[in-house]
Amino acid sequence: MKQLIINLLAVCGIVFSASAQNGRLIWEETFAGDNLNMENWSYEEGDGCPNLCGWGNNERQIYHKDCVEVKDGMLIITADKEGDNYYSGKINSKDKFEFKYGTAEIRAKVPGGQGLWPAIWMLGNNISEVGWPASGEIDIMEFVGRKPDTIYTSLHTPASHGETINSKQTRVEDLTADFHTYKIDWDKDAITFYIDDKKVYTFSPKEKNDETYPYRHPFYFLLNMAIGGNFGGPEVDDSIFPQQFYIDYIRVYQ
Repeated sequence: MKQLIINLLAVCGIVFSASAQNGRLIWEETFAGDNLNMENWSYEEGDGCPNLCGWGNNERQIYHKDCVEVKDGMLIITADKEGDNYYSGKINSKDKFEFKYGTAEIRAKVPGGQGLWPAIWMLGNNISEVGWPASGEIDIMEFVGRKPDTIYTSLHTPASHGETINSKQTRVEDLTADFHTYKIDWDKDAITFYIDDKKVYTFSPKEKNDETYPYRHPFYFLLNMAIGGNFGGPEVDDSIFPQQFYIDYIRVYQ
């Protein structure tokens, strides 16, 4: 109903800004300048060992901060292969920017290629205390090169034992050719996912508790591009490298 009213007003010449539609803008990352803003982000580096070798998913990449670049108003994560090793980048906003409920919108362009696994996602800020999946996980956007026209929007909960059963696959034509927007509306009862402002999935279990809906505490962002792994797939096309994952902006409204 809200969107219908906005559309009718627009026909009458009354145009609402993005913040009017989504709420008050409380945080924005536009990746200005030439360096990553370390007041907002931290790097994750290495291969996940000794605790979670392959980052728990049998991924092949070694994360290194040199694979993360800010240029021309974009965050650019580059995946490459040198010798027998794959390299890529990963950053998170833990302890720097976290929020509870609201609308988060990200504009990004994913690369194509067998074995790539770029993602925009969130984890509960209590993960150090309760572990995963008790912390909850919100996958705003996941893409795997073996399915070049598909975006995954998923959630991981204790009730699902971390398995990807609360998920939707959405087909997007010419997905890797251009930028797209990925958005969630999140409150105490539901999380709704959008691609290019089109609603694609709503998660709202009938019974809501810490097992089924661990989404009633602050979360933080993670941006990365994995290579291979359980989800990315066992086969990697080495001829595609290097490949870049572009993130234009992140905006959070409440």
